[in-house]
Amino acid sequence: MNIRMITRNVLSNNSRISVENIGVLRYTVQKDVIEIVVFQDLNGGRVELTFGENRFGMEARHVLIVLKYKDKWLLTRHSIRGIEFPGGKAEAGETIEEAAIRETIEETGVTITNLVKLAEYVVESNITFCKAVFTGTVVHVDDNPVLHETEGALWLTNEELNRCDELSFHMKDKGMKTIRKWVEANEQ
Repeated sequence: MNIRMITRNVLSNNSRISVENIGVLRYTVQKDVIEIVVFQDLNGGRVELTFGENRFGMEARHVLIVLKYKDKWLLTRHSIRGIEFPGGKAEAGETIEEAAIRETIEETGVTITNLVKLAEYVVESNITFCKAVFTGTVVHVDDNPVLHETEGALWLTNEELNRCDELSFHMKDKGMKTIRKWVEANEQ
């Protein structure tokens, strides 16, 4: 039984847990304690976030890249949504690791290596999908990149990011705050 099925069984049998009553669900599976952060995003979708390997029984085909370089977060300004971490969808035949590297280059002009998949989350809305969250090491910053859908790299300090009023909707939810805390706690 995968975690997604356990979550469904627990949620369907426990009326106290719902999208309105968000929090952290803890399960013990074969002596491993698994935490799933459950919350509602600003579009009303139910989101389940867990750190580590795939725990949902759904293949991740979307990626998000969350990293810091020289004490600044790598972000980009999407033409419609606003300021956000780079990310996107894996193309046919592409691994999610390859997609993370490609999306970072396309959206910011920044080349990364040493990818670490730190989390995955499932968003349940009109279309349910699983997104893998990566961090990595910056190895090159192109000052004149060819960009797709964005205005390029935007480097913000913690203070600037916390005060930013142009963030895309998904940058404002509980999951993103949890992911940022993990990156900061584990940066070298």
